[in-house]
Amino acid sequence: MCDLTEGEIEAIAEHEHLDPMLALALGQYLISHDGDQRIKGIILDDISRAERCGNQRHAEVLRKVLHHFIATHPEHGKSAA
Repeated sequence: MCDLTEGEIEAIAEHEHLDPMLALALGQYLISHDGDQRIKGIILDDISRAERCGNQRHAEVLRKVLHHFIATHPEHGKSAA
């Protein structure tokens, strides 16, 4: 249904405080409307929040999500957290 992984959808849900189904819809909308940079920014924000809260394990999971997102959406460069 969507070009995003479960982790990417969970990151959107976390960032936007949405139910995962609504996050899926938002993610699909963003992907289909050149919103890749917005999704990348959401994941980066989630990483920063996890680090500020001292949750390094969650930050590392989100870094993996970010790396996968960048690998599958390369049109926005290879820079990552």
